[in-house]
Amino acid sequence: MLALSLPAMTFAQTLFTPIGEVLRHPRCMNCHTVTDFPRQTDSRRRHTQLVVRGEGGRGAPTLHCSACHQDKNVADGKVPGAPNWHLAPLSMGWEGLNDRDLCLALKDTNKNGNRSVPDLVHHMEFDALVLWGWTPGGNRTTPPYEHAEFVTLLKRWADGGAPCP
Repeated sequence: MLALSLPAMTFAQTLFTPIGEVLRHPRCMNCHTVTDFPRQTDSRRRHTQLVVRGEGGRGAPTLHCSACHQDKNVADGKVPGAPNWHLAPLSMGWEGLNDRDLCLALKDTNKNGNRSVPDLVHHMEFDALVLWGWTPGGNRTTPPYEHAEFVTLLKRWADGGAPCP
């Protein structure tokens, strides 16, 4: 890998700020929680029905996520859905992390499902559950950047060496 000049590295580092804004949005954070339960709404309140993380982040044996969350949003928009609905593993919880710590955690293969930076970009570009964040249905807000813009930021950050601020 070629060494980046200081200005290029500094520019690549600044790209993480808007990336962090997206990753901290409730559509991401409600499932990238450090709690044993998912959160809901922009206020990030505890999920109703006292839903718990359960094995593999898919809910309790008697109340799996898929009992309510189907492969797509329900027509009235009240119950969101996407393929493979589940919580991120606890190791991928981002609550309370500043940009630097979020960046480091994101790139830590011991925490991120053994994903390389290109794997992370691919995951955030194509994974149906990630994509759901931009089409959440109902009155749910979406992340502060369009998905295509977010992916462009991710790719530029990755191409710049994926430095942390």
